Amino acid sequence: MRPHFGPVRDCFHDLFTAGRETGAGLAVWYDGRPVVDLVAGAGRPGRQWAPDTLVNVYSVGKPVAALCLLALVDRGRLDLDDPVADHWPGFRAPATVRQVLSHTAGLPAFPVPRPAGAVADWDLLCADLATAEPQWEPGTVAGEHAWTYGHLVGELVRRVDGRPVGRFLAEEIAGPWRLDLAFGLGAADQRRCAELSYADPGWPARTLGESGSLRARALGNPAGGLDLAVLNSPLWRGAEVPAVNLHGTAAALARLYAGLLAGGVLDGVRLFGPDLVTEATRTQYDGPDLVLDRRACWTLGMQREPDGSWGMGGIGGSSAWADPERGYTFAYATARLADHDRVDELVEALHSCL
Repeated sequence: MRPHFGPVRDCFHDLFTAGRETGAGLAVWYDGRPVVDLVAGAGRPGRQWAPDTLVNVYSVGKPVAALCLLALVDRGRLDLDDPVADHWPGFRAPATVRQVLSHTAGLPAFPVPRPAGAVADWDLLCADLATAEPQWEPGTVAGEHAWTYGHLVGELVRRVDGRPVGRFLAEEIAGPWRLDLAFGLGAADQRRCAELSYADPGWPARTLGESGSLRARALGNPAGGLDLAVLNSPLWRGAEVPAVNLHGTAAALARLYAGLLAGGVLDGVRLFGPDLVTEATRTQYDGPDLVLDRRACWTLGMQREPDGSWGMGGIGGSSAWADPERGYTFAYATARLADHDRVDELVEALHSCL
């Protein structure tokens, strides 16, 4: 780590000293180079967090899923304004590819209640979505497609390309850019996973919100998405649930955003054209979000902040983004599910160094 970024290191380690963190990784690229790469704490009982420890980063994976589909857009395999049904016969909602990517398609929740085991049944959940009626006229308002996003995007990838989204990510993005990121882990990679834990027992109920609300339906179906017994199981880690179960490292996420910040090229390997990156990070919707219950500014897969940064945070505390104005990318991957105050403090320390 570069000495100039000592305040970031100190803030990171203070989280552990104060008992606010149990295991995490932090990575920052600045001016096109890695300047911070830290890990600390325990990945699982009896095992220290290592540079290759993988952790479920929840919604931080949504932009990664989106990039798989955007790679196909960039190659001319489909257009952003194509109706989804052009590529997915039988898809009922009159939504476009762009609306799916920007959380305005009107399908923020799976329409049929499903048990936790359904996370491993891709075809079942996609069939549920194909026949679902939208909650609103597509394109008129946004609501984070909390669980459904990855299946909507991933099924479009499969229909257009023929490969499942996990394989597409591995072969077309993670492999060429040397990123330790994956949807659907094999047995060997599952042994590298950190065990998720709650900062307090009330965190899942607070996160779901009021019973029966759109937020609760979006986050709570299929069952088990906030249940440690499910999240730390081989079933969850081996399934592809691209909206919420990307497993990766902070170093890989900061590296991914460094490639995007450079216009789609990393270490001489171009995966995206600069025009595609510009469109993908441009505001597509800015207004009320019916699931988040606040104002949100959505790009094609990411949220855009007032300072011009773009990326995504996940419930529980993991987060990754690029800040073009300040010239850095940031990624924090944690196994301790709690609120996001840790990231705010780390960013404050980072900004003091720039």
